[in-house]
Amino acid sequence: MIEFVKMHGLGNDFVMVDAFARSFDDAELPDLARRLNNRRFGIGGDGLILALPGERAALRMRMFNPDGSESEMCGNGVRCFARFVREAGRTDADEIEVETGAGVLRLESLSDGQVRVDMGRARLTRGEIGMTCGCHSERSEESRSQAERNEEPRFHPSDDPAEEFLDRPVAVGDAILAGTATSMGNPHLTLFVDDVASVPLESWGPVLEGHPEFPARVNVHFVQVMDRGHLRQRTWERGAGATLACGTGACASAVAAFRTGRADRDVIVTLPGGDLRIEYGEDGTVFMTGPAERVFSGRWLGD
Repeated sequence: MIEFVKMHGLGNDFVMVDAFARSFDDAELPDLARRLNNRRFGIGGDGLILALPGERAALRMRMFNPDGSESEMCGNGVRCFARFVREAGRTDADEIEVETGAGVLRLESLSDGQVRVDMGRARLTRGEIGMTCGCHSERSEESRSQAERNEEPRFHPSDDPAEEFLDRPVAVGDAILAGTATSMGNPHLTLFVDDVASVPLESWGPVLEGHPEFPARVNVHFVQVMDRGHLRQRTWERGAGATLACGTGACASAVAAFRTGRADRDVIVTLPGGDLRIEYGEDGTVFMTGPAERVFSGRWLGD
């Protein structure tokens, strides 16, 4: 039996488990994540999140996608984590530090119920993002011919880990889009479009997610600039597919919009599930503010 709490941040929903109270074997977690997140035969969610003791902070968050893969970080999930550990009695502090796969983050629970997260510095180079691996140089003639027929998105190739992937043309389907890659502890590709509602997300998303330039796969975001303080975004998340919101993705898109001259440093990002406020500081630090909601609690009895 596993006690859990179901939570969401802008519709990006998670199964939250207190792993202080119950330990898990690492080998069982991928399968457990697949079963718990299954929307037909399980609880249903975009991820399984564990709260457990940390080594670099008192609290640690681990997040597993619906396909069983582990993600370094999750922006909406970490806001839910802040509320979850307070309600579970693991802390009573308004400001906490949380160890994640992307480093130690600082979270502040605000009086209006929202959570403000210091997401750390945006990473901008191919080496920091995890793009550089020489994959393009090892591709077969057959693979290259497929790319020429637009069966695979084409990227500007490079093996220079210090290079940035900034406002570069990316071909997918019959379109050529302006793409910028960023890491918020996990990899993101932001593509600017004129009309985000018309993007064939279910078609383009998985093709871009698995492109060989991103050996660990990538979160894909299509963004429409409404004005310099407002972006509209749709997301295809690595390991989860289309989701109603992606917190780290909203951060990455805000950074990409500012760095390409499309938006200011302080923006509202509208996702299908609602709005996030993203602030991109002059020192490169990103702050995200948004809600975290409790849905229900229960016990998973298993098979």
